[in-house]
Amino acid sequence: MDAIKKIHQFDRFGSVLGLERMNVLLKKLGDPHKPLRVIHVAGTNGKGSVCKFIYEALAANGYKVGLYTSPFIQSFHERIQLDGAFISDRELDQYTDQVMEKAEEMVREGLDSPTEFEVVTAIAFLYFAGRKADFVILEVGLGGSGDSTNVVENPLISIITSISYDHMDRLGNTLEEIAGEKAGIIKTGVPVVSNVEQKQAARVIAKRAYEKGAVLYDAAKLTYGIREQSLSGYAFDIEIYGTDYSGVRIGMAGRHQIENAKTALIALEILRKKGIIKVSRDKLYQGLLCARQPGRFEVLDGDPCVVLDGAHNQAGAAALKETVKACFPQRRIVVVTGMLADKETDQITDELCQITDQFVVTEPDNPRKMPAEDLRQLLDKKGAVCKVASNAKEAYRMAAEAPFDPEVVLIAGSLYLIGEIRGLFN
Repeated sequence: MDAIKKIHQFDRFGSVLGLERMNVLLKKLGDPHKPLRVIHVAGTNGKGSVCKFIYEALAANGYKVGLYTSPFIQSFHERIQLDGAFISDRELDQYTDQVMEKAEEMVREGLDSPTEFEVVTAIAFLYFAGRKADFVILEVGLGGSGDSTNVVENPLISIITSISYDHMDRLGNTLEEIAGEKAGIIKTGVPVVSNVEQKQAARVIAKRAYEKGAVLYDAAKLTYGIREQSLSGYAFDIEIYGTDYSGVRIGMAGRHQIENAKTALIALEILRKKGIIKVSRDKLYQGLLCARQPGRFEVLDGDPCVVLDGAHNQAGAAALKETVKACFPQRRIVVVTGMLADKETDQITDELCQITDQFVVTEPDNPRKMPAEDLRQLLDKKGAVCKVASNAKEAYRMAAEAPFDPEVVLIAGSLYLIGEIRGLFN
């Protein structure tokens, strides 16, 4: 049995928040996470992009940098990266077997089994420790306080990218409750960067930082000026606590990506001023420009043009809407979408219907999928013209041909669907 099949065996234990299982598992493994120098990133949207900006900026300056993210788009190995490469099959097998041995030992002792995400996180810690990473950028999987990554007791810096409605069944039904869960990554005396615009959520984070004696850097208060904007990215100017960062360029489209780059830059500037990192401006800028997030407003050349964007919650769909309007004004657009039933499907479709009224719906390859016919009916009530496809490949074919005859095919609504269609092109 290969490593990924072994890991997926733990899916039957569900996604259960809490650190007790993770602490036991890591102790049995020799606490590989404790020597790591971690940059910890939470948030509803944007955390993956912030992680990637920091990862590329540090790597461009010669550091050996580890990156742990989720979910993956096409390959499981994407979740654990080091020095610009995914974890190898050999190393994944090696560390999976080590974690499996200790997980089975926990069960024999009558303890709760770790979950799949906890197993993967432990594998990542072993890998980064074994490869002696200079820094590890750790993306929270779900929430904050009870997420398995939160076993890290003394990160270099904590980052909260945004707060919006998602995973309400686990995190709470109000922005304050969700913010409280995300703020659980704030540690005593560890600086915090927050880019949260909603005042009620921002107050929760500020209060937690005060209680923990952590200096809070509010990224939402820092303004910037846009020099250039296009489908291939943006150039902007910003001053960060006395340091001039003029002419920063990023290769990801959308004003929300400027916010993500700004958040990453603030964190890097704090680490630089503390003497934790040494960076050159040219290499820093080079790294930021190289940063890409697959499946986040990813443009594939062709006729028609194809754009991939997960947009799996309302805030993500709203950001997508604004980016499409800026990049493709007055263009004929058809949206291919499929969603998970436990998402904010009504609110997401509200945003997508402001992009176009032309849709092809299908079902992502996931047990939690929303039936395509249910999604068609939802869009029909909103006045959309909608066709149903049996799978992702057929959905793209139907969208690209008559009668739609689009200039842009936009794939959105689920990262699982994005991965399927991206695989067709690759």
